[in-house]
Parts: sequence; C-alpha cells; structure tokens
Amino acid sequence: MAGIIKVNQYQDFNGNTLFTSDGSGNLTTQKVNYPYFQVERDAEQSISDATTTKIEWDTVTFDTGNFFNTTDYSYKPLVAGKYFVHAQTYPDSKADSQLDDCFMYLYKNGSEIHQSGANFNANNPRNFTLNMCFTVDMNGTTDYLDIRLFIDDDSGTPRIQAQKNVFSAFRMGS
Repeated sequence: MAGIIKVNQYQDFNGNTLFTSDGSGNLTTQKVNYPYFQVERDAEQSISDATTTKIEWDTVTFDTGNFFNTTDYSYKPLVAGKYFVHAQTYPDSKADSQLDDCFMYLYKNGSEIHQSGANFNANNPRNFTLNMCFTVDMNGTTDYLDIRLFIDDDSGTPRIQAQKNVFSAFRMGS
C-alpha cells in the first residue's frame, strides 16, 4: 500500500532547511555553490616590466552576492566556506620573441597563496595564456582574494591583452 507524506518544509537532523514547497508544486532548494562571481578584463592593461601588479578587472559578468569590489579589484564573500577559484590571463610583450617569463598569483588577504607561471629561457614567445584553479577557505567576514601578474619582457612594455582574462569563484557545497 502506498502512502502520501505532505510537508511544506524538509529539514535535516540539525533543523537546517533542505527544501521547501509552496503548496502549488513549486520546490525551492537551498543554494548550492552560492555565492559565485565572475569578472573580466576587456581592455588592455599596461604592466610595469618585472613588477607584480594587481589586475584591474573592468567588467563584472555576474556577482550573486555583490561581493566583488570594483574599486580595489578584490572578492570578499560574506559567506564562510570553501571556494573554488579560477583565473586566466593573457600576458603580452607587444613584440615577437620578447616575453622572458610571466607569473600569475592568487593573493588572500594581501599575501600570495598560489601561482601559475612560465619561464621561457631562450625560447621567448610574444604572448602566453596563464591559468590557475585552486580551492580556498574563506571565513565569511574579513578574507578577500585578488589576482596579480608579473611579466618580464625584453622590450620593456608588457601588457595584459584585452581578451581571455577572467577571475571567478564559487562556494563549494551547501
């Protein structure tokens, strides 16, 4: 014999709401992978040669909690948890065979915690794409993240290309 259970809210053993129903068949679940954001650099940014420089993200693609600071180019989520962070940049020397090395850094609270980079020795290209993915614990009150870039360039005029630059993160789980 089949039975029917009618509820408008389903909770776990600790009283946390897992999902609710409005009585009309519409189900609302808790927000998994929330908050999340993505910003991009759509315009060229000049970088001083052989100097670590914060990337000035100029386009907010989406930001569910409005936690990305467009003044200091940092992400400060006010929800504690583990965050999956991704960044991609496109360093360019503006001249063929001039890019010596380039490094992208993930900073947390003003200190480097992760890097991605390349040293080209005698095989210098003009440009290169850097990517990184990393998981970071955020306390939900004071922790913040930003991305910085170092380019060593024989021509002395490095830049971030006006394409292929992105910084994003999302809170993992619930």
